[in-house]
Amino acid sequence: MQTKIKGSRLFISSVKEYDTVMHQIDRLMKKGESNLTNADIKELQKFIDAVKKFEDEHYSLPKPQTLLGMLELKMFEMKMNQKEMAVFLGIAASKFSQILNKKRNPDIEFLKIIYIKLKIDPKFILDHI
Repeated sequence: MQTKIKGSRLFISSVKEYDTVMHQIDRLMKKGESNLTNADIKELQKFIDAVKKFEDEHYSLPKPQTLLGMLELKMFEMKMNQKEMAVFLGIAASKFSQILNKKRNPDIEFLKIIYIKLKIDPKFILDHI
């Protein structure tokens, strides 16, 4: 493997190196969780961290450009439908549906809830209302 190792961290700099590391992860995963040694677990974690960093840098998705897009992304990430998200946020499902369908403008209470519970950047919220 030609990936660079700095200290205990692994750095992937090309798609070919990425593929090699993914094969190493696959090899370790095929052993089965109960058959991994402590050294295997450390190596696996090092590979996973390197892959995550590489994917974040090279395959990142563009951020949503609207508040509704951000809400849909959060629902997707949390694997929730509209009704489940409304319950999570502590608001009426009808209110949430109306906001998503642009039949109602988000009020300050709603904006505060999505900031607190969904951890949406307040600057993003203010820029997109």
